[in-house]
Amino acid sequence: MIRAFIDLLKASTEKLHPAYFAMVMGTGIVSVASLWLGIPAVPQLLFVLNIVFFAGLCVLTALRVAWHPHRILADLTDHNRCVGFFTTIAGACVLGVQFVLLGHNLAAATWLWFGALALWLCLTYAIFTVLTVKEEKPPLAEGINGGWLLTVVTTQAVSNLGGLLADQFGPYREQMLFFSLIMWLCGGMLYIWTISLIFYRYTFFKFLPSDLAPPYWINMGAVAISTLAGTRLILNAPKSALLEQLVPFLQGFTLLFWATATWWIPMLVTLAVWRHVYKRYPVAYDPLYWGLVFPLGMYTACTFQLAKVTRLDFLYAIPQVFVYIAILAWLITFLGLVRRITRALVGLIHHPGEPAAVLSSDQAPAGRQGADTPHQPCQDAAGAAAMTGSDVSVG
Repeated sequence: MIRAFIDLLKASTEKLHPAYFAMVMGTGIVSVASLWLGIPAVPQLLFVLNIVFFAGLCVLTALRVAWHPHRILADLTDHNRCVGFFTTIAGACVLGVQFVLLGHNLAAATWLWFGALALWLCLTYAIFTVLTVKEEKPPLAEGINGGWLLTVVTTQAVSNLGGLLADQFGPYREQMLFFSLIMWLCGGMLYIWTISLIFYRYTFFKFLPSDLAPPYWINMGAVAISTLAGTRLILNAPKSALLEQLVPFLQGFTLLFWATATWWIPMLVTLAVWRHVYKRYPVAYDPLYWGLVFPLGMYTACTFQLAKVTRLDFLYAIPQVFVYIAILAWLITFLGLVRRITRALVGLIHHPGEPAAVLSSDQAPAGRQGADTPHQPCQDAAGAAAMTGSDVSVG
C-alpha cells in the first residue's frame, strides 16, 4: 500500500503544474473580502485552510523538482505552461495579506513578500527571455490565453502587499512606497500589452466552446487587483510626499482599472452562457475553475476598497452581493476538489497498480482538433488548462 501511494505521488507530481497555486490565490482573496464585508467565521476558516494549501503545494512542488526536474525545464519553455509559475508569487502575496489582516503576523507576511519579490525577479526575466530567444514558437491563437495576465496579477500582488507592509520598514518606508508605485505602474503597462493580444485573439480567430475556459476571467481579475493595489497607494498617500502629489493621478487610473474590470463582467457572463447554454458545453468540476474564483473574490475586495477611498457609498452595494457569489464559487470548486481526491484515494485502494489511470485529467490531450465538441478541445483550451493545472493529478 505504501509503495502504491508513493507511485501515486510520483505520478501526481510529474503532472503537477505550479499554476495550482491559483487555489491559494482564490481562497485567500475570498477570505479577505469576507473579512471586509463582515461575514462571520468564513475569513478565519479560509485563512487556516490556505496555510494548509500553500504548505501542501510547496511540498508537492519541491518533490516535483526532485523527482521530475526535466518537466520543470520543459514547462519553463512552453508558451502555455510557463505562465503558471506566476501563481506561486501571487499566492504567496495573497497569503501574506491574510497574515497581516487575520493572523496579525507581520514577520510571516514580510518573509512571504521578500520570497515573492525574489521569485518575481527570477521568473519574470527568465521566462520572457526564454520565450523571446526560443526558435520554435506557436501561432498566436495557440500560444495566448487569459493565463498570460498572471504576469499582471503577480506584479500588482507584490505592489499591494508591499504597500500594506510599508510602515514596517521604518526609515525606508518612502522607498517601499516608491517601489510599490513603480510595480503598480509596470503592472498597468503589462495589462495594456497583454490584453491587446488577447482581445485580438478574441475577435479575429475562431472560438470553440472548449476554448472559453474559466481562466479568461483573469481578463477581469488582472484589472481588479490593479484597482486594489491602486487603493492601497491612495491610502498611503498621506505618508509619502510623492504619493500625495500624485493622488489625482492615482484616483483616475484606479477608477479606470475598476471600470475596465466592470466592463468585462457582462462580457464574460454572456460568453459563459453562449458556451454552456447555447453550445451545451457540459459543466463539470475542473481545476480550471480556481482561475474563476480569484477574479470574483478580487472584484469584491477591490470594489469595497474603491468605495472606501473615493467615499462613494453607493458602491458598497456591489461587494455586498458579490461576496456571496465569490463564496459560492469557492465552495463549489472546493467540493469538486474534495470529490476528486476522494475518488483518487478510493481508486488507489481498489487499483493500487494504476495510479496514473485513476488520477488522469478530464482534459483531452493538447492540440487544435478543429471539432466543436467538448471532447476535442483545441490548443487554446489546453493552454488555459495548463495555466490552472487541469492536468494535475491531485485534483
